[in-house]
Amino acid sequence: MLGNSKKKKTAKIDSLIGENTEITGDIKFTGGLHVDGMVKGNIIAEAGSNSLLSLSDQGKIEGEIHVPYNIIDGTINGNVYSSEHIELEARARITGDVYYNLLEISGGAQVSGRLVYTPDRADEAPAPADPATSDDYT
Repeated sequence: MLGNSKKKKTAKIDSLIGENTEITGDIKFTGGLHVDGMVKGNIIAEAGSNSLLSLSDQGKIEGEIHVPYNIIDGTINGNVYSSEHIELEARARITGDVYYNLLEISGGAQVSGRLVYTPDRADEAPAPADPATSDDYT
């Protein structure tokens, strides 16, 4: 029988940002982070960790997310980079691109941006496109 080398997401929430809390600035963490309030800044998990971000339906994030495991039911204005697994619940509203390895979408979730399958290193931002070779005609 083969051993299972797949990483498991963190099940424990270590940090909570309450519903009436607003944070301005980047958050770097490891473990589990649950957001009910507002974050104006990037949320970044420690590289190589099995960290989890949980965003409730009251939660809002204005910034990029670089976390391996995500459960999103709130509003995000920014790109999301998820190297392992992302769940978009029914009230999820994302304005930005979603880079993912494994994606689950519930009915009612909305993404105003691209869904980009990136099985290798989806938690890292892609290199900027070369304007000379870009297909963007804006």
